[in-house]
Amino acid sequence: MRLFPVLGLVIMFFVGLISEGMALPPAHEIPEEILRTEIIVEGRSPLDNEPLSAQEYAQLQQSLRESPYAPVLNEDVRHTIFLLQLLKMFRTFNPL
Repeated sequence: MRLFPVLGLVIMFFVGLISEGMALPPAHEIPEEILRTEIIVEGRSPLDNEPLSAQEYAQLQQSLRESPYAPVLNEDVRHTIFLLQLLKMFRTFNPL
């Protein structure tokens, strides 16, 4: 009678060891904590996916931010935005 509870505990112990071993990441994988602290010194261009140095990447980002042209929207898009703003105004007076 006393053998079954002891046998059950032994089986649960070994199953617990196996499941813990399966939960570990593979040995060749770099831990996320190390990857978060890694400094990336090279990047890729968002335009043509070429490898860039950190300085070239910063210059490209700056040039993309400072466009000499004002953003121009299509006439249909501007009309749709106007209608959405008009609808929003009507819904403030009549929320149904």
